[in-house]
Amino acid sequence: MTFLLAAIFILAWENLSNDVFDAETGIDINKHHSLVALTRNKSLIFALSNLFLVLGIAGILAIALQQRDPTVFILILVCCGLGYAYQGPPFRLGYRGLGEILCFFSFGPLGVGAAYYSQTQSWSFSSQLIGVIIGITTSLVLFCSHFHQVEDDIAAGKRSPIVRLGTDGGARLIPWLCGITFAVLGFGIFAGLFPVWTGLMFLSIPSARRLINHVNRFHHQPQKVSNAKFYAIGFHFWSGVLLTLGFWLGTRLP
Repeated sequence: MTFLLAAIFILAWENLSNDVFDAETGIDINKHHSLVALTRNKSLIFALSNLFLVLGIAGILAIALQQRDPTVFILILVCCGLGYAYQGPPFRLGYRGLGEILCFFSFGPLGVGAAYYSQTQSWSFSSQLIGVIIGITTSLVLFCSHFHQVEDDIAAGKRSPIVRLGTDGGARLIPWLCGITFAVLGFGIFAGLFPVWTGLMFLSIPSARRLINHVNRFHHQPQKVSNAKFYAIGFHFWSGVLLTLGFWLGTRLP
């Protein structure tokens, strides 16, 4: 519970601070649900984001002190560093099209590895495979958020993957990314690293198909593709819940 709450606080910091940094570059001029745009108080949002960061780091530090081992603390500091480098000055690596890569590692192998270590104080190859799955589905949410704002990204000098690939190229990449998650799942089950029950995640294929079909159909229509990230969130949610349920059932059923 300590790690879960700390992770939520750190994620709140990441999202709030990103709103602040994006407001500084003007790229969020058409993002009406930005908290900075809604409150018109950038200083307040920045203060709240830093408060959440302090609370999150305090929770991770408490775990490290309890374990008498700095490993989980160091891993989370690295994740936070990647999160800051994504949008924070002077790095702003997201503007160079590297946001999805940073997201993959911080929410995937590094973040999941830290979560596993916080509970067991050990390493696990299977947890790293889970990290690959979670990293890809999380990065998909970010990836799909760019389709409708190509013009805004170009105007702000942001070379997002969709700016680089074009909306058609980005749409063609999504089936491959979804397919990799299921390929990793199949490998984990076949290799005996995942319990057979994790095969429940295959039930999220319809959610993946809805995402793929929606983006393929509307990738060139900003107004209609603007909700693609919500389709990606649906796939992220259902695949994650079913994968987790499979691991839980694997500890209780043959």
